[in-house]
Amino acid sequence: MQGFNQGRYVPPELEGTTTGNKLHNRRTPGTLRKDGTQTVRFEMPFAVWCHTCKPHAIIGQGVRFNSEKKKVGYYYSTPIWSFRMKHTACSGTIEIRTDPKNTAYVVTEGGKARDYGEAEDRVREGENGVPILTAEERERRRDDAFAQLEGKAEEKAQVKDNTKRIQELYSARERDWDDPWMANKRARDSFRVERKALKREEDADEAIKDRIGTDIDLLPATAEDSARAKLVTFGEEETTQHRDEAGSRPLFRTPLTRVSKSKPSKQAKDSRKDALRRQLLSNTRATLNPFG
Repeated sequence: MQGFNQGRYVPPELEGTTTGNKLHNRRTPGTLRKDGTQTVRFEMPFAVWCHTCKPHAIIGQGVRFNSEKKKVGYYYSTPIWSFRMKHTACSGTIEIRTDPKNTAYVVTEGGKARDYGEAEDRVREGENGVPILTAEERERRRDDAFAQLEGKAEEKAQVKDNTKRIQELYSARERDWDDPWMANKRARDSFRVERKALKREEDADEAIKDRIGTDIDLLPATAEDSARAKLVTFGEEETTQHRDEAGSRPLFRTPLTRVSKSKPSKQAKDSRKDALRRQLLSNTRATLNPFG
């Protein structure tokens, strides 16, 4: 019975027949007095600095007091309620009133609301189902918050760059298409020049395909192709003689003559080297350069 009867003791023989307040002639909390006041249980909606304490002490959010509730005015048709309570640490009186205009509470006497340094409409811990966090959870959410801020800073920089690029594109479009007729004329002129160049390249490719007798589509020439072509050599400029020698050479290899076992002279070795070199050059030219 102690929890519901404000700590009033009820003997065992009277339990169930009366209450502690009636037994000890105490007024039931919440009943309206003749002066229009009543005692209610009031919970601090936010942390409050008590100015009566020396030095100032803070009363945490959610701390409950027995307060005197009284109607002190109206905002249009909405009543303004006053809650006066006594701080047990210093016996100082603190008064908090409702503010229907801003849908909030204001401290009007004996203290000051703690400045959270945040927006008024931000939901605090313990309100609207928001749980009260532990120290570990606060640290983890703090790290996550810093990561989110870094991400937002990167997003802002990216948005700024994108906005600048969009403005440049708008300016270029206005500059190039200020006169649609001139823009179309420039486009037609450039297309005419490109079309003629494409026609010349197509004719050159057709001529090459007719010359080598193929229908394979040729890829456009590149700088790498030109560099590779310059590295190919076909021997010395003895074109007519070596071409004739390559044309008169038999198709099948002839058997080699048996070489005598006598030691050849140095002049014979040099002549054979020269002949071999000329033969290699003529073979290379005849094999790698069919258009020579």
